[in-house]
Amino acid sequence: MPRETYQRNLREIQDEVLVMGSMVEKALDWSMQALKDRDLVLAGKVVADDINVDKKRFEIEERALDLIATQAPMASDLRILLATLSIVTDLERMADHAAGNAKIAIMVGNEPPLKPLIDLPRMNEKTISMLHRSLDAFIAHDAEIARKIVAEDDEIDNLYDQVFRELLTFMMEDPRSITRATRLMWVAHNLERTGDRVTNICERVVFMVTGKMEELNVSTY
Repeated sequence: MPRETYQRNLREIQDEVLVMGSMVEKALDWSMQALKDRDLVLAGKVVADDINVDKKRFEIEERALDLIATQAPMASDLRILLATLSIVTDLERMADHAAGNAKIAIMVGNEPPLKPLIDLPRMNEKTISMLHRSLDAFIAHDAEIARKIVAEDDEIDNLYDQVFRELLTFMMEDPRSITRATRLMWVAHNLERTGDRVTNICERVVFMVTGKMEELNVSTY
């Protein structure tokens, strides 16, 4: 394969990661919108579209593995491809979390709301923002930006703790709210896990740039 063709293929693979990331961002956005608006049609679309994210992951993996097998890339190029293989796995799982929240929206249906949804949308918006910027850091090969994004995960964790405590209070005060509160806890958990997967992406960006595997945002407790 001519060098020019090889470099074009490498760029295209990275561009496809951005395409996949955009699909995941949309899934996260729509799943929360479906929950807020009790939009069962939109929720069903998120669930149905999850297979397209899976397909995109497999397409990217196939291209990356083919380039590794046939071109034996060295050093920095190999790190890009290895990081890509890891990132698309996390993106696919984020889409699973979004689909999970859409399924919860379907379960909720038109039942009376337990409480106004305030912190869950905030968690979702923060997660989408972090995801978008982490993929920008991937394309820009910017390890410093990746490190800064990881530090923001504490905001998601704090919101998760706040949601958990509030919902627990609802359940203690009124056992009839347990089912509805538990479903919202599942949503919060999915969003917290999604934030953790953004951290994984940032770790791969740091590896891609520096060649060192580091665990970022290590818990102190």
